[in-house]
Amino acid sequence: MTSATPLPLDIKLMRLATRSLIGVLAVLVLLAVARWALNHPVWAVRSMVVVGDVGHQSAITLRSQVLTPMRAELGSSFMTLDLARTRELFESVPWVRQAVVQREFPNRLRITLQEHEAVAWWQTEGSGQLVNTWGEVFEANPDDTDNLPVLAGPANSATAALRLFNDLSPQYQYLGFGLERLALTERGNWQATLDNGAHIELGRGEHDALVARSQQFIRTVSQVTQRYSGDLQTVDLRYPNGYALGMRGVATLSTPASAEPTNTR
Repeated sequence: MTSATPLPLDIKLMRLATRSLIGVLAVLVLLAVARWALNHPVWAVRSMVVVGDVGHQSAITLRSQVLTPMRAELGSSFMTLDLARTRELFESVPWVRQAVVQREFPNRLRITLQEHEAVAWWQTEGSGQLVNTWGEVFEANPDDTDNLPVLAGPANSATAALRLFNDLSPQYQYLGFGLERLALTERGNWQATLDNGAHIELGRGEHDALVARSQQFIRTVSQVTQRYSGDLQTVDLRYPNGYALGMRGVATLSTPASAEPTNTR
């Protein structure tokens, strides 16, 4: 029996190269077919449903600020649409805090929006920067700017400012005043302004200490104001065992224990 003659090395290499090329070509063909199938008009996004908070949005706004750029940048294929980038486009619209984008087969997108709820101006009234209920700063122009207080402070202090405002505001409402402004200075001092123009120096400290300091003032100030007539102008709560009041025509330094003025002029 005659044994088969081994193939030369160059023929073996040629066969291997041919098989490799055929394999690569087959993969490329499959990829091309898959791409064609995914981008076939049958998979085009036919509709979008926007639900959730849409009080500040309209179909015209969404179409001009989201839908048109989305189609130009990401295409319109339902299967290949970048959901993360689509979410970013929706969240770039003013008043949109969060967007959730979901595919609904066969060719519809469902977008759930959560809007910012403005509770205060940030830094300056009318600045275009607002603080939402989460203590986050965002940019927008509200339709109704009435009765919005102002919070101010260094970067990343909006959350702390809102928390303190929410705890202090009911205290001063008890006295019949509204809290119009609360600011944290670069040196760490908290300052407040009431709706009658009175200025309050809260000083430094942790949140609970500041709230307790203000409560101490609220509990005793009526005894002082009943004795001295005049509009409240300044309050300084930075004293360790008391506070100073500035009233129109009268200035007092009072201890919370007795609420008796110890210094008048």
